[in-house]
Parts: sequence; C-alpha cells; structure tokens
Amino acid sequence: MIKMDVKFNARTTLDKLKTVRQQVLQVPQDALDYFVSITPIDTGNARRSTYLSQGKTIVGNYAYAKPLDEGYSKQAPNGMIKPTEKFIRERIKKITGR
Repeated sequence: MIKMDVKFNARTTLDKLKTVRQQVLQVPQDALDYFVSITPIDTGNARRSTYLSQGKTIVGNYAYAKPLDEGYSKQAPNGMIKPTEKFIRERIKKITGR
C-alpha cells in the first residue's frame, strides 16, 4: 500500500492562477505591440493601419501588407508574422514556465 497526503494552500493557488490568467489575456495586446514595433516604417501608414480585431486577430489593413511580411523591406527581412509567432511562443513559455 502507498499513501500520499496532498496539501496546498487554495488561496495562494487561486491567486497564482488569477495572475496567470491575466498574463495570458494580455498576450494578444503584447503581440500586437510587438508586431507593430517590427513593422517597417516609411510614412507610418503600415503601423497606423495595424490593429487587433475581436481581441485576438492582428490585422494589417493596407495594400502592401503581404509584400512587407514577405521581406520586401530591409527593415523587416523576416517579415512580421514569423517573428511575432516566436514572440508569442516565448511569452507563453515564460508565463507557464514550460
């Protein structure tokens, strides 16, 4: 036979879960901020025309979004989507510790 007592402080655990939830809910806005920060800038139109839709989708609402993401600009040779995906993965790892 094997026995194990499981003890934890429910209050502390719930507080930690609340903190994790808040951090996870902040990820889309942080991702948008990162995406915009690496978007090439000439006139500023691309950065001004990028926004978060429905709280979860980054939208680049300008005609040349795809060429910029394909590395057209020397300012962002890797585009914006792949680096932002990497940013999100790293942020989630940091939040979850995994």
